[in-house]
Amino acid sequence: MQARYDKAKSNDGYNRLQENVKVIGTWDDHDFGLNDAGKEFDRKITNQRLMLDFLDEPQDSPRRKQAGVYASYTFGPAGRQVKVILLDTRYHRDPLFSDGNILGNSQWTWLEKELNGPASAITIIGSSIQVISNLSAITGPLFYMESWGRFPKERILKGWSLLHKRRCHFGEITRYDCASGYPLYDITSSGLTQAVKKAVLPPLHFLVRFLAWLTPSTLRVMDKSCRSSSCTYGQPNFGAIEINWDATPVSLKIEVGDANGFPVMSVNTTLLELQARNSKITVEAGEYQKYCSLEVNLPWIVRYRLFCILMFHHHTPL
Repeated sequence: MQARYDKAKSNDGYNRLQENVKVIGTWDDHDFGLNDAGKEFDRKITNQRLMLDFLDEPQDSPRRKQAGVYASYTFGPAGRQVKVILLDTRYHRDPLFSDGNILGNSQWTWLEKELNGPASAITIIGSSIQVISNLSAITGPLFYMESWGRFPKERILKGWSLLHKRRCHFGEITRYDCASGYPLYDITSSGLTQAVKKAVLPPLHFLVRFLAWLTPSTLRVMDKSCRSSSCTYGQPNFGAIEINWDATPVSLKIEVGDANGFPVMSVNTTLLELQARNSKITVEAGEYQKYCSLEVNLPWIVRYRLFCILMFHHHTPL
């Protein structure tokens, strides 16, 4: 693990990034040390130290004294402050399929204090796994992906404004309107070194696009700005949030960009839209509403249409 961090830190691109911006971060399973691992991993204490060394975390930082790498940062002057909360979804996570705990009691207590503490104009939550989307609910039993949706008791979104995560090897923007009195935007990015299409031979890229098109998009933002019709992006990408404090009302551009810096999908919104309303939007059981109906509540034939189509094709005689 140390050798891998040393290699990453010697990368010219990473060095140029450090020279121009403040780098903060949390980890996911491969940084943690084992694929899809959780609290059972026996090297988590050692690997926490290695990751914090990589991030040049001060020796007296609270992150070096706690169980887990979660942290909070506030940027900007009064009235234009942005709070960035980084979660640790590995150190305390119970086994998959257990419907147990992701953050652990101590991290939940800390998170509640952060969300109820001094107000900031915008709050951004960094999670290494998907929060709003639950792709396993619509791609199973073909394959499963880690997400908060696989731990339903943990899928509590109260008080969150913008979410960003990078566990998945693709990019998308999703939105959920029924958790609070305002919409929650969730930006998924793959990272700049890994993406689903890099793991698939070029002649089969059409299949990746076809599968993305088949999956239900109840929470995915479908916009004409998307480079692909499915509004997902399978090449290396990154997520970005641009804030225009001088606009009236304050405006935000949420986007996913490709490795060359060009946007492949984007959403424009305002700070006014992200502020709490008097009442929450609700949807009745059995009804469908865009940005409100979770994947697990979709009709069976819609949830599993990808599986049904592939199975039908497999059993159809030539």
